Amino acid sequence: MTVPLSILDLAPIPAGGNARDALRNTIDLARQAESFGYRRYWLAEHHFAAGVVSSAPAVLIGLVAAATSRIRVGSGAVQLGHQTPLAVVEQFGLLDAAHPGRIDLGLGRSGQRRAELARRAEGPPAPPEQGRVVDGLLIPPPFDFSGLLRAPHLAFQASLLQQPGARTPDFADQLDEVQAFLHGTYTSSDGLAAHAVPGEGADVELWILGSSGGQSARVAGERGLPFAANYHVSPATVLEAVEAYREAFKPSAVLAEPYVIVSADAVVAGDEAAARELAKPYGLWVRSIRTGQGAIPYPTPEQADAHVWTEEDRRLVADRVDTQFAGDPEAVAEGLRVLQRVTQADELLITTITHDHADRVRSYELLAQAWD
Repeated sequence: MTVPLSILDLAPIPAGGNARDALRNTIDLARQAESFGYRRYWLAEHHFAAGVVSSAPAVLIGLVAAATSRIRVGSGAVQLGHQTPLAVVEQFGLLDAAHPGRIDLGLGRSGQRRAELARRAEGPPAPPEQGRVVDGLLIPPPFDFSGLLRAPHLAFQASLLQQPGARTPDFADQLDEVQAFLHGTYTSSDGLAAHAVPGEGADVELWILGSSGGQSARVAGERGLPFAANYHVSPATVLEAVEAYREAFKPSAVLAEPYVIVSADAVVAGDEAAARELAKPYGLWVRSIRTGQGAIPYPTPEQADAHVWTEEDRRLVADRVDTQFAGDPEAVAEGLRVLQRVTQADELLITTITHDHADRVRSYELLAQAWD
């Protein structure tokens, strides 16, 4: 079965470029993606990163939806730990009013997930796990976030994303509030009603994104909502994420059966050598994220060649580099078919970053042609 392809865009800034370049490239790519036949175009949420401009997904969604006419546009994902459910519903209510029937509201846990990982980092280190291959799909050892989470500047940055003294509520409770505002059923504990205007009755698709078999996957299943699992961010845990979602799934007014989208990093070119050249900077870019400095402007292949790699560097990025699909169109399409078969994904979400915008557009075009 050939499942639909969609796009996840971080609005990357290329080395030597700026935020205007990134926005212009994102809007152009969205227009091209619509003509290539991609189903949806999602924008990520990232903060304190010099190399991406996806800090306000609702703003980007509005720009992309205005520049296109058919493709669904949404968030992958709004981080609920940074906003109230009411604020999110009002923003996406405005988007739906402007672009009815085309908006996806993808939600992520952010604050709670970060706190859980930080607590885990304070305990004894977990025993190392081995990678494995499942029916042709590489499942690498999980990345150890403990060193990264001890960095004091990360806690400082997290504090800037909330009001002083604010605490992130339970994700399931936040999700219930989002749904109540959308459905017009929100009431306080003492029976007072509140209505989101705009937002109430908005025709948005509600999605939950998750990187593990934890609360996000379970809550998505229990609420009968579609779920997006991250092979591109956390390839080690993608199978447990989709399994936990399906095990918890209960039919709802939204879905009669589970619906899973799985993300993947991919770079496509006319031949494997050209694709590998375009993909060279990826490891250096991932290294910037995992050393705590935040995503740097996306390097050129020449800048990647100039970096002197240590063994520690290679271990730091191995799971991400080894699970990136880079090659000619048929090779990448076949790798993605393996990912789809093993995860039983109903849709695949492709994220591609290259230094030159034209190469990124061409990668998506070649992949769409090979997939059809």
